[in-house]
Amino acid sequence: MRRLAGCLAVLMLAVTLSACGRAGSIRPPGPPDQVTHPRAYPSR
Repeated sequence: MRRLAGCLAVLMLAVTLSACGRAGSIRPPGPPDQVTHPRAYPSR
């Protein structure tokens, strides 16, 4: 019974961690022609 509870806890942890994150590649929000970052900082 204890082994079953341990396996269930590990399974629940794996499921919750696999739900974290984002599907697809990382990209800035909005249309590509309106994205202003990254841009050059003004030099003084």
